Amino acid sequence: MLRTRLCDVLNIDYPIIQGGMAWVATAELAAAVSNAGGLGIIGAGNAPGEFVKEQVKRARSLTKRPFGVNVMLLSPFAEDVMQVVYEEKVPVITTGAGNPGKYVDKLKDVGIKVLPVVPSVALAKRMERDGVDAVIAEGTESGGHVGELTTMTLVPQVVDAIDIPVVAAGGIADGRGLVAALALGADGIQMGTRFVTSKECTVNQKYKDAIVKAKDRDAVVTGRSTGHPVRVLKNELTREYGKLEKQHVETEILEKLGTGKLKAAAIDGDVKQGSVMSGQIAGMIHDIKPCKQIIDDIMNETDGLLDRIKEWR
Repeated sequence: MLRTRLCDVLNIDYPIIQGGMAWVATAELAAAVSNAGGLGIIGAGNAPGEFVKEQVKRARSLTKRPFGVNVMLLSPFAEDVMQVVYEEKVPVITTGAGNPGKYVDKLKDVGIKVLPVVPSVALAKRMERDGVDAVIAEGTESGGHVGELTTMTLVPQVVDAIDIPVVAAGGIADGRGLVAALALGADGIQMGTRFVTSKECTVNQKYKDAIVKAKDRDAVVTGRSTGHPVRVLKNELTREYGKLEKQHVETEILEKLGTGKLKAAAIDGDVKQGSVMSGQIAGMIHDIKPCKQIIDDIMNETDGLLDRIKEWR
């Protein structure tokens, strides 16, 4: 059985982490991924601490395996959520949209593993100096907020720059992606979009169906002009947004247009005027199945590919 350093650090069976997506990654999804041998993550997003605390308790009622919470550091409730994570001694924390350096020592004092998402080599090196346990190198192929570098170029540069485990994220949906990540030097993968299309994910069915129906070029980036680019499936909202960007309207107008649109898609099922965040691998996803089957299929395909590679030597 494939076992990497990441498995040992996180005490999981398989080197697979589920992305902590706001409005998507609930306790139900996180527990299902953890029960299947990966690491499930609750997405805090912009939720207040009390909501996250309820989600943590819900996850603990559904799994005895390690799970984590993703904290968006730009959230107005980031401090409250961090306190909840600390008090509840959540096994793992992943972070995005910022530098978690000031929290690391306090979290590690109570045994919490810290894995920040990094879009660059510079931040990865800084995170290692701050004492994190691993980093998630996320390429621009991912859904939601994205950086500039691709997974193929970012991951090996981060691997070469630091000694702690590196998790590859962005554009990964199957065993081929896991094998590719391992070849780049990563110790595991993080997937978001693939787990959105799981039976246990609680998002609106229309959101899942939109991903399943998506083609290879349907995941587009909006908001580059604002400095906060976001990858979503193209729809009426993205066309309107793109038109306004070409007109060079004020950033406030664009921000107002985008406010509340992720919830509209994920919870209310408005996949025309809502923000259907999805990675470029949407075109590779053709079904909705349980988390256990997703992970088992990936690991079986990985084993087969590794055996095939050995035959080539």
